[in-house]
Amino acid sequence: MANCPRCEKITELSPTNLFRPFCSEKCKLIDFGAWANEDNTISRPIQSEDFYED
Repeated sequence: MANCPRCEKITELSPTNLFRPFCSEKCKLIDFGAWANEDNTISRPIQSEDFYED
């Protein structure tokens, strides 16, 4: 169990939740729209080292 990153509602993180980590398709689409509209951005340029685990 965790909170939906969009609405903070408690949601399942199991594979049966098709919208995880979101609680619903609506929250997932709202979040996607924010990224597509560039309301959300990555705070710094991605470096090649970001793809490697320590």
